[in-house]
Amino acid sequence: MLEIVSKVPLVVGVAALLFLLVVGNLLKQVLFKDPTKPPVVFHWIPFLGSTIVYGREPFKFFEDCQKKRASGADRSQYGDVFTFILLGKPTTVCLGASGNNFVLNGKHRELSAEEVYSPLTTPVFGTDVVFDCPNEKFIQQKRFVKFGLTADAFRSYVDLIALETEEFIAKRSELQGTNGILDVPPAMAELTIYTASRSLQGKEVRAQFDSTIADLFHDLDMGFTPINFMLPWAPLPRNRARDRAHKKMAQVYMEIIQQRRLQGGKKETDTEDMIWNLMGCKYKDGQPIPDKEIAHMMIALLLGGHHSSSATISYAMLQMASNPAIVEELYAEQVRVLGPGDAPLTYEGLQKLTLLAFTVKETLRLHNPVHSIMRQVKVPLFMEGTPYVIPPSHVVMASPASSARDPQYFPEPMTWNPHRWEAVKREDIDDNNDDEEEEDNTKGLTGKGSNSPYLPFGGGRHRCIGERFAYIQLGVILALFVRNFKIKNVAGVKGTPETDFSVSCPFFLYVYAFQSNANLE
Repeated sequence: MLEIVSKVPLVVGVAALLFLLVVGNLLKQVLFKDPTKPPVVFHWIPFLGSTIVYGREPFKFFEDCQKKRASGADRSQYGDVFTFILLGKPTTVCLGASGNNFVLNGKHRELSAEEVYSPLTTPVFGTDVVFDCPNEKFIQQKRFVKFGLTADAFRSYVDLIALETEEFIAKRSELQGTNGILDVPPAMAELTIYTASRSLQGKEVRAQFDSTIADLFHDLDMGFTPINFMLPWAPLPRNRARDRAHKKMAQVYMEIIQQRRLQGGKKETDTEDMIWNLMGCKYKDGQPIPDKEIAHMMIALLLGGHHSSSATISYAMLQMASNPAIVEELYAEQVRVLGPGDAPLTYEGLQKLTLLAFTVKETLRLHNPVHSIMRQVKVPLFMEGTPYVIPPSHVVMASPASSARDPQYFPEPMTWNPHRWEAVKREDIDDNNDDEEEEDNTKGLTGKGSNSPYLPFGGGRHRCIGERFAYIQLGVILALFVRNFKIKNVAGVKGTPETDFSVSCPFFLYVYAFQSNANLE
């Protein structure tokens, strides 16, 4: 005899449970509003909240919520400070310059970056570095790297980046002859990894990008996926490839370090690089940095800035292709400042190319590679200028990329216009204040403090120390393309492509997902 069990009651039960959860979620939003906490963005589905709309179009999501200015007792309106549900986590967004300062300049005992980012970064970078170590140790590691970014090192980096760029141009078939079409994003991703590895990490690392490391780097890079914020251990094929790549890539660096130690120190013919620098560094307790940690720091250094550099240089190229008059001005500036012909591009000469610096700066303003920066709240935090206390159950989020598109700070913000920076002092453009132990102060649009709408490299204790290197890398590459080519859009193409946020990691940074070409003559 067969016993037949109907599935109908089970389906009905699940449907009833979901219905009750949705109804309970709606009643909670309508009836139980706490005036001491930021207003919650209305959402139908618990746990999921506003995750999808935020992930698809973060800038539009911020703008739509911001336009709903909070007033009086109407708690359906949001303004500059509001909370939305991101995969079950209450996430309080703090917009504008003051919001940037509140989040980025928060004290470590109050706001933690490690708790937010460690699940994502540790499997990729490795243990005992960056967000997988006590903050005091991380601060020391940042200083070790910063001390390797000296003026003398930068001078050598200009030469190495220029050499890599010239070799790249010479080898690319589409860049030969009198006319060619370049698929910009993948080409710039390749070029930026070559230039960064050769200048920062040495000739041994660069040589292996033509063979071993290239595939490993790709597999590691694919570890930066949204699901790994919550499930970094998930047995996905991509995660297994990530873990294998990390182990092999760390071993590559370890072998380089050990071989250098065996040779008994740096030779006169060796150029300065970050591996040599870290091999000579010691922590405050007198202990030298273990080789394993140097290897993991090298992985972090290479991967941490790659998306940012390749995305920024791609958009700079595409914006220049849409604005050929700027390309002519940039070329004229080089002739005027450096001299006609093939005058060598030097570190000192690069500092004098003002319009080139404006071009990089404007691209970072309009196309900041990081759209959201988050911190875990550790203690109840009162936000000055509001009636709100943000509880420890929340994550706080700033968006300097959003404030850099705000018309109250930048007129016609969606227009790419390098000349808008002509009223800003050059020293502000080159500012590299990243003393992570100091409190920041307000310094206007581009100053040293976190209370600014323009923070392409973040602010406070976690401000990116690679800022000056990024300006040099981007500047050299752009200068040499301007020197060698006239850049314009292919026929029928107008403007620059939009970013597809849905294919990238919406919580950490965004990768430009587009296929766009530039015509080079």
